[in-house]
Amino acid sequence: MAYRVAIVEDEPAIRANYSDALARYGYQVLAFADRASAQLSFSLQLPDLVIIDVGLGEEPEGGFDLCRELRARSASLPILFLTARDSDLDVVSGLRLGADDYLSKSISLPQLTARVQALFRRIEALRKPASRETVVALRQVKLELERMHVTLNDINVPLTVTEFWMVHALLRHPGHVKSREQLMREAQVVVDDATVTSHIKRIRRKFEQIDAAFDEIETLHGAGYRWRP
Repeated sequence: MAYRVAIVEDEPAIRANYSDALARYGYQVLAFADRASAQLSFSLQLPDLVIIDVGLGEEPEGGFDLCRELRARSASLPILFLTARDSDLDVVSGLRLGADDYLSKSISLPQLTARVQALFRRIEALRKPASRETVVALRQVKLELERMHVTLNDINVPLTVTEFWMVHALLRHPGHVKSREQLMREAQVVVDDATVTSHIKRIRRKFEQIDAAFDEIETLHGAGYRWRP
């Protein structure tokens, strides 16, 4: 059975482009032009994944409101923001509401579908036993690649897809410096340096919420970041 992907986007041409691209990959696409019509459909049945724009018609933050409602209904529903509003403040707001990722509309359609596929792979892999062949472990941190799952002291670290790939890039080569450009390439996103810095800050904060003494990610000013060797 095909996964059901909902797109909530007020621009008709953009909505059609996203819908066509995802349909070509075999997804069942539900497209909505505003928050009200999406809410009505979701009240009957939640889709398997939701892609939301922040500004919806006359609601400049309608997407944030919809994300908040969806996350209250389901802790596991994959929610992806895809929006022209890609300031650091907006990114932080979206992720704090529980979105799994926050992407700019400058991303290409192949990159978007790759991100959707990655979220579904994570869902499928989490339903299966972990594979020992895909585990990267260092000190108290364990990363399971196929499951896109990271733990610290055996406690889950709730990373977004972008954050997961940045941690993966650093953890698999401890001691090696990764520039902001390299981290963007690993995470398949194109953002400014300040947004990369914000991603790293949020990653650190999530680990620190589990262990206040966490200090594995080092900043090398002017060069980038590395996982402590």
